[in-house]
Amino acid sequence: MRPDAILLDFGGVIADAPPQRSAPPALVLRIYNLAKGVLSPGEIQRSLTDGAVKYAEWRDEDWPDELSQTEVWERFVLPGWPPAAQVPVRGAVRHLSYDWAWRDNWELRPGIPEAVQTAYQADIPLAIVSNTLSGAAHRDFLRKTGLNPYFAVQIYSDEAGVRKPNPQMIWNATDELGVPPESCWFVGDSRRRDVACARRADVARAILMPSARTAKEPEEPTPDDTVCDGHELCALIAKTL
Repeated sequence: MRPDAILLDFGGVIADAPPQRSAPPALVLRIYNLAKGVLSPGEIQRSLTDGAVKYAEWRDEDWPDELSQTEVWERFVLPGWPPAAQVPVRGAVRHLSYDWAWRDNWELRPGIPEAVQTAYQADIPLAIVSNTLSGAAHRDFLRKTGLNPYFAVQIYSDEAGVRKPNPQMIWNATDELGVPPESCWFVGDSRRRDVACARRADVARAILMPSARTAKEPEEPTPDDTVCDGHELCALIAKTL
């Protein structure tokens, strides 16, 4: 059945990058300069790395709401820092969050441009629905790759104030598109977040596109379809046209 819209996750579906073991060097340098050397680069990197682990553990819980960028820094990075380092970081949270979310080695997943173009040419609206610390970083990557014009709507958790698997993320997108969720597809790489979110939002078809992260999750809930990449997604779309 032809969908009224297709909603896609960003990380693991549109683009992916190898796991990042340490904090981005550009982010460490920016904080070091902001703090005027109060903390060493090594101390900053350890705080960011440890903070990322704690934030990831928090994200693995079934929280309905998203933390603001400021709350992420206050809860997971800044505790224990001297005031001379905390104050300038608080004043630059938006830019620092962008640097933390951005990946220089993001690459489009195979077949994604073809899948996006197939849907767009068939007048099937497209939307991004993604959990992230900085939606601005994702938008800039889409502009960089030339895919930005294909997406009618982009919903990011840092802007929406909620995060998947809260179905409000999907409903925000379908409300903006003006289509009922039960006539849409949702494509994600996480059973815990994306498939669960699709089920809660009552979308027509929950599609799993496994990434390196998928194997670490429980096998439930199960998707309606599984595609290995954008090429298979493109073929699935083509069958409805």
